[in-house]
Amino acid sequence: MNLSFYTAATGARAHQTRMDIIGNNIANINTEGFKSKNAGFVDLLYERYFAAATEDPETGVGVRVETTNTLFTQGGVIPTGGAHDFAIMGDGFFSVFDNATGEIYYTRNGNFVLSNFSNDTNMFYLVNQMGHIVLDREFGLISVDTSDENQEIMPGVFDFNIQDGLVRSGNNLFQTTPKNGEPFLNDESRVVRGYIEMSNVDLAQEMSRVIEAQRAFQLSIRMVQTSDEVENTIINLR
Repeated sequence: MNLSFYTAATGARAHQTRMDIIGNNIANINTEGFKSKNAGFVDLLYERYFAAATEDPETGVGVRVETTNTLFTQGGVIPTGGAHDFAIMGDGFFSVFDNATGEIYYTRNGNFVLSNFSNDTNMFYLVNQMGHIVLDREFGLISVDTSDENQEIMPGVFDFNIQDGLVRSGNNLFQTTPKNGEPFLNDESRVVRGYIEMSNVDLAQEMSRVIEAQRAFQLSIRMVQTSDEVENTIINLR
C-alpha cells in the first residue's frame, strides 16, 4: 500500500472543501449582515514504520477539515434612509421570534419591514424578511402603531460570552447551543436607524485564499498522480 497516495488524497479533499467555503464567502459578498467563514485543519493519526524498533520513524496519514469558524467582525455600514432598517455598531445580534415554531434566532441583518397580524389596520409588527418578529430589549415583540408618528422603535441587541458555536440556520440566522450560554443585553453597542450592515467578506483576502487553496490542491493531485505512477512501475517490474 502506497501511503503517500492516500495522504495526498486527503489533502486534495480537504483543500477542495476549503475552496467550497471560500466560494460561499465570495458568493455572499453582497448579502446583508453575512459573516464569512474560515476552514480549520487538523492532522490525522501517525503511524510507525517498524513496530519492533525502539525509536520508530513516524509518518502522518494526511489532513482533514475539522471546523469552519465564523468571523463575527463588523461589516461595512451603508445608509438606506429606510425607517425600518437598523444596523448594529459593535458586537451583538438582533433577536427574532418565529411565531410558527416558537424558535428564537439571532442575526446581524437589520433589513426589517412591517407586517400586520391582527384585525387592527393601524397595528403592525416589526419583522425580518422571513416574517420572524423582531424582539425588543426585554425579549418582547415590537408592535408599531402606524398612526403614531413619534413612536420610538428600538430593537434589542443581544450577545453571548462565547460566540463560537452558534449554528447557522440559513437566511443569515443563527441558533444557540449550550456552549454559547444565555444571551445578555449588550448596552455597549448601539443601534443606528436608516442603515444596513453589509457582508464582512474581504474580496482581496478571499482571492488570495483561492490562489493558496488552488495551489495546495494542485500539489496534492500531483502527488496522487506520482504515487500512482510509482505503483504502476513496481507492478510492471514483477
